[in-house]
Amino acid sequence: MSFSQPNRSPATNTKTRVQPAPVSGICVTCLDGCPGPCEIGQSAIKCREVIYPQPYGKITAGADKDYPCDFSHFNIQGTCVGAIGIEPDPDKALFPAVDCSTSLGKEGTIKLSFPVFTGAVGSTFIARANWEEMAIGAAISGIMVVAGENICGMDRQAEFRNGKVTRSPEMERRVHAFRQWFDGTGAIVVQANVEDTNLGVPEYVIQKLGVEVFELKWGQGAKDIGGEVQLGSVERARQLKERGYLVMPDPDSESALKAFEAGGIKEFERHSRLGMVDEESFYSQVEHLRGLGAKYVTLKTGAYRPADLARAIKYASNAQLDLLTIDGAGGGTGMSPWRMMNEWGIPTTFLESLAYGMCERLRKQGAYVPPIAIAGGLSLEDHIFKAIALGAPYVKAVCLGRALMTAAMVGKTQGKKIREKVGEDGMERGVLGTFAVAAELKDRFASDFVKIPPGAIGVYSYVSRLKQGLQQLMAGARKFALEHIDRNDLVALSREASAMSGIPYVMESDMAEVERILGPSPANFKE
Repeated sequence: MSFSQPNRSPATNTKTRVQPAPVSGICVTCLDGCPGPCEIGQSAIKCREVIYPQPYGKITAGADKDYPCDFSHFNIQGTCVGAIGIEPDPDKALFPAVDCSTSLGKEGTIKLSFPVFTGAVGSTFIARANWEEMAIGAAISGIMVVAGENICGMDRQAEFRNGKVTRSPEMERRVHAFRQWFDGTGAIVVQANVEDTNLGVPEYVIQKLGVEVFELKWGQGAKDIGGEVQLGSVERARQLKERGYLVMPDPDSESALKAFEAGGIKEFERHSRLGMVDEESFYSQVEHLRGLGAKYVTLKTGAYRPADLARAIKYASNAQLDLLTIDGAGGGTGMSPWRMMNEWGIPTTFLESLAYGMCERLRKQGAYVPPIAIAGGLSLEDHIFKAIALGAPYVKAVCLGRALMTAAMVGKTQGKKIREKVGEDGMERGVLGTFAVAAELKDRFASDFVKIPPGAIGVYSYVSRLKQGLQQLMAGARKFALEHIDRNDLVALSREASAMSGIPYVMESDMAEVERILGPSPANFKE
């Protein structure tokens, strides 16, 4: 088992001169006169900048810690007997017949063509720059897209009255991008943190923009503090300070201004406040959102301690929420403290196993268990299958944060290359010659095909690949609809994974059935 290396990482553009000590990460021989390429050395020069992955605004970052147990420690069980959800006929039980759609919401009325949705695409530069690709890609794929925290507060052109937002062109752009391609499957979700609530974002997006799905946020797997972004000008820093954000250093401080002018610091940081969960206040907030007109209310919680997970599940049950998203460590994000991404919180498989036990307990009490989604380091179809199986029957979907944005960014990059090579007039032909799904989309959207951003095509292509991959895995397990996946479809490859999850160890799986098929073992016969 290996762990993340302290004092050096590609995420922070730091390295050591020679072999580092295993615990501290400091070079075994730290040389007086070294320019300091390690994290300590760069911190001696750049201070807090080195906390965060670099270059800011151009990357997403994900933890690189190798946890003791992850989804690779489980395998999917296959069988050659029967079929569930379809007639067990080889001419009918074909993998394209597998139904990968899912339903969310208390009444199951949020329909998704595929059981994934984006992470919160919020106010960071990289999120803003890739929003249309993500939103349109989600809309044409029939999945959900989440507009994350601080969008209104970070909008330069936003208008406020008495400290409350009355108009946000950026939020309007976010909502419109999804809606113009929305065909009835999927949804756009708007998320709120402490600052959003203080600025009146729920009232604005629900009442003025007609957003139906609203998400409260307790945290995420990348960090247990509020979100942060970097600000490149004194004017911008002062604007956000006036809107109530914590800005560091203080842009009205004489020493900070001198440091900025001299180049000692190149940006300011905007931070969000810590949320403080209180049970009765939470229920009041949910009812307030419903009173505003929110059709669906959801909650996203992070990789907090088990007691907080219990609070999230219990409060979501009592409030009859439409979805609870549980985001495990290690985290991925547009900007979070790098060491925090790796070193805090409960890893995804552990967190989901705890959640399963808690949901079982509520079910046995006769309580409502909300639909659950799992997030935290997931990217491919086997992850989706395993996440749904490990938490079955409660887990209905998977949140893919960095993965869907990666698809959007790669698609966008390919679009730029095509445009540079053939110009605007040759874009349609170039796109058709590059993307495997382009002809399918052209048939579907006809003349509107040329309006689809290449990044959105990248998202659609990635989701299509995930769908076929999941259909194949499900067909191999003889499960022809998502609802039939259960924990018996997994086997643990180590006793540690089995003990953690309750999934049978591979050498002990199916033993009762084996005995039935083979009959008693010779050791059981009496002479």
